[in-house]
Amino acid sequence: MRICDAHCDTLYNLVNTPGSANDVTMERLIAGGVALQVMAMYVGPKAPIEETEALFNKMLAAFEGLKAQGWVQAMDPSEAVDGQVKVMLSIEGCEVFERGLHVIQRYRDLGVRMAAITWNHENALATPHCINATDGLKPFGLEAVREMQRLKIAVDISHLNEAGVNDILTKTDVPPMASHSCCRALKDHTRNLTDEQLKAVFRAGGFVALNFYPAFLADGPSTMDTLVDHFDHMLAMGGEGKIGFGSDFDGITSKPEGLDNPADFPALLDVMRRRGYSEQQVKSIAGEAMIDYFARI
Repeated sequence: MRICDAHCDTLYNLVNTPGSANDVTMERLIAGGVALQVMAMYVGPKAPIEETEALFNKMLAAFEGLKAQGWVQAMDPSEAVDGQVKVMLSIEGCEVFERGLHVIQRYRDLGVRMAAITWNHENALATPHCINATDGLKPFGLEAVREMQRLKIAVDISHLNEAGVNDILTKTDVPPMASHSCCRALKDHTRNLTDEQLKAVFRAGGFVALNFYPAFLADGPSTMDTLVDHFDHMLAMGGEGKIGFGSDFDGITSKPEGLDNPADFPALLDVMRRRGYSEQQVKSIAGEAMIDYFARI
């Protein structure tokens, strides 16, 4: 079974808190049977473009350091192999694209295969969920999204506001993905996707990976069953074959009970089986749906 995780913030931690204990380690990825771990280059707090570029260069250097230790980079999810661990680059916050569309090609050449338009502050492309729901993509943002789509970089709507998501769905012709998002119907938070957004993304052929952060899952404590509740809801919205894991490990301050790091993925799969998911559904959510999404785009 090819387990894929669409989002972690380990590279940022390696740069900003070197030597600290991280959720994502090679030993834990192997123990959890993870075939593909997507590692985000996270923009961090709002800063001048020069500082953001310097941060990204440090994260790229950290990624090269992992490869020097034997970690294997995937340039496409189809390269995931059961029994092997590979890692793939993404971007969380597209401030580095603000120099111009030509920069997007550079990051594609480095192996970036998905990019979240915003984090939690406005940039030259768009407005995040936490500022307002009504400002759509900026003109440069629409240009950047279309260039990303041309280069087969998945457009990631996690953190983006509602109007921005709608613009991607209605003004471009390649379905977006959400690398780490939950259902607003189950937890009323602007960071989560509404039923209308879920239906539209699934109808378009997109993909949604579930965030493991308890604050986005429920009002009280979260368990692995809480995650499966969100998968149940996504399936009811048309998500069969279009949902997966987006843990946000190394980027979240708490976790659901029993789900502390990648080594715990098999336990989550067992909870899905106990809840009545077929083996085909478990296999799809574990990773095949994400691989299929990239084949579609």
